[in-house]
Amino acid sequence: MSDSLKQTRAQKGLFNVQNDPPANHDSKQKRLPLPSWRIMLWYGVLTLLMLWVWQEVLSQAIVQTIPYSDFKARLERKEVTECTVRDDEIQGRTKSTGSAPAKGKTAVSTAEPILFRTVRMEDPKLVEDLQKAGVKYSAERTGLLAHLVWAWLLPIGVMLVLWMVVSNRIGSAQESVMGFGKSRAKLVAEPEIRVDFNDVAGCDEAKTELREVVDFLRHPEHYRMLGAKIPKGVLLVGPPGTGKTLLARAVAGEAAVPFFLISGSDFVEMFVGVGAARVRDLFRQAKAQAPCIIFLDELDAIGRQRGVHVGAVNDEREQTLNQLLVEMDGFEANSGVIVLSATNRPDVLDQALLRPGRFDRQVVIDAPDLDGREAILEIHARNKPLAADVSLRNVAQATPGFSGADLANAVNEAALLAARRQASTITQSDLDDAVEKVVAGPERRSRRLQDEVKRRVAYHEVGHALAAIHCKYSDPVQKISIIPRGRAALGYTLQRPQFDRYLMTRSELVDRLTGMMGGRAAEELIFGEVSTGAENDLEQATALARQMVCLYGMSPKVGLVHCGQKPLPFLAEPLEAHLQRDCSEQTAREIDEEVKRILDEAKQTAASLLAAHRDQLERVAAELLVRETLDADAFHELIAGPKTLAPAIPAPSANGRLLPAERGTDNS
Repeated sequence: MSDSLKQTRAQKGLFNVQNDPPANHDSKQKRLPLPSWRIMLWYGVLTLLMLWVWQEVLSQAIVQTIPYSDFKARLERKEVTECTVRDDEIQGRTKSTGSAPAKGKTAVSTAEPILFRTVRMEDPKLVEDLQKAGVKYSAERTGLLAHLVWAWLLPIGVMLVLWMVVSNRIGSAQESVMGFGKSRAKLVAEPEIRVDFNDVAGCDEAKTELREVVDFLRHPEHYRMLGAKIPKGVLLVGPPGTGKTLLARAVAGEAAVPFFLISGSDFVEMFVGVGAARVRDLFRQAKAQAPCIIFLDELDAIGRQRGVHVGAVNDEREQTLNQLLVEMDGFEANSGVIVLSATNRPDVLDQALLRPGRFDRQVVIDAPDLDGREAILEIHARNKPLAADVSLRNVAQATPGFSGADLANAVNEAALLAARRQASTITQSDLDDAVEKVVAGPERRSRRLQDEVKRRVAYHEVGHALAAIHCKYSDPVQKISIIPRGRAALGYTLQRPQFDRYLMTRSELVDRLTGMMGGRAAEELIFGEVSTGAENDLEQATALARQMVCLYGMSPKVGLVHCGQKPLPFLAEPLEAHLQRDCSEQTAREIDEEVKRILDEAKQTAASLLAAHRDQLERVAAELLVRETLDADAFHELIAGPKTLAPAIPAPSANGRLLPAERGTDNS
């Protein structure tokens, strides 16, 4: 046989482990390792030593062994008080003896009472001597079973129990060390998955995409007959809280198959190679349970783009990613195992991971629309007692841009508010207050404002409302309040659009900027001096104006150039994200000038509107100082122009997320 053939066979014998049946492999892994012969030898010596200690040392510590002659001498001196005569030994007790005290001296004891034991000898006069000495004596026959139990079985049993404890500890330690590369995926059995597509709402398109996966797991023959291949991997992409994990569990519940749940961070360790070993073990377990679903949450923890990095952590992450790429689309077929992954950072994933053959399909799960929000609210309100006047449609209209987690939080807050006032049902007022609490924070009535500060806040908020209502394209004003909320807001003006918005014109954006500048303009008009209360307004207005110039091409001077990039599309609010500059210094200077010009024009427009309607400003502010909160009807009555408002709330931007202005303008 040639050396190469021998080497090939040796490699097969050494490394072809994956061909073993999974059951045998698991049994080998779970079997405790046997101790070596050296450990057994030392343990035998220790057992004998313990037996000697048990039978000799411990007994001698309590009972003193004396010669038979000493026993006879004590018997003659009548020092023995009682004894027990057995077949092979005599056990008894002595009494203390002492000498008579001399004149002027204390008596000194010559012997202390002891428990003694001596080996019995042939002594026909033993009973006679005991009677002469007045000893209380008795005879006892030692049973073989009692002697065997107390002298041998009990100590040996103690040593066996100790041996089992030590062996289990050693085996557990070795198993934990050997299982360092084992997958930490949690296997959720079919009966434990009590979620299906009826428990998921607001993402109908995503459910339609995933129904094919469910149907393939249920009826794979139909697809194989047509030559179709189901995607090996489905990537769920969306902002936090939109229900990606819940949707993955619903897929497993609908398909009625095992569901492996693991996070991307569970693979990465400090030691290089551990993550790759865990990936191999995960797919080995999944193949044994096929058909099944592997849900890999937070894929970006191990799926980031590969590059030249320094350090063991990056090497470990890249090796883990390489092993994941091989397992998903390597030489071996991966039939019956579908990988579902979720991330809110698709921009940082490696391109090899997103190519067809691995994650073939990307399902975008964005914030739900109006109908989706209503369906989500119905799901979360199933087991909650709602009053007859509750309209979940109105709540859905009041929460555009809310994710499923936000809506669940709002319903839970409403239940807490109802419980706080000892009510038996949840009313519409509880739901509205809960939405305001989620948007603006809890009320802080304990914060006492000075009269002058309270008056300034009132004019500031009324300035927002009047500037907005006198603009053609502004959203209707729903509520004005000067009750402090959250961490810094001393008041807020809530505007609620009549429908979800996915596009906004330049006129609508300019009117929104005018409403934002209404608070600063009102302070200048009434007090002739500005305060720090417009900080949040200026932050939001500046971000919106910069987007108009850099992203939307709404500045004639800068033109149609796209001069900025929005980082972290799913993690940051559109207006709160800092744009990354993508232009020259000259263009950046022009952008700053245009942003300043747009803001100045919006502020001048707001000042002109408030100056023209100063009587309304005075009247509404005076009433607001008395009532602290004005709803839409009261506000329109005060400005002598009541009109009917359709129930609605904050309008989303183009990607469905809330713009800061839509969450209410606050005086912070």
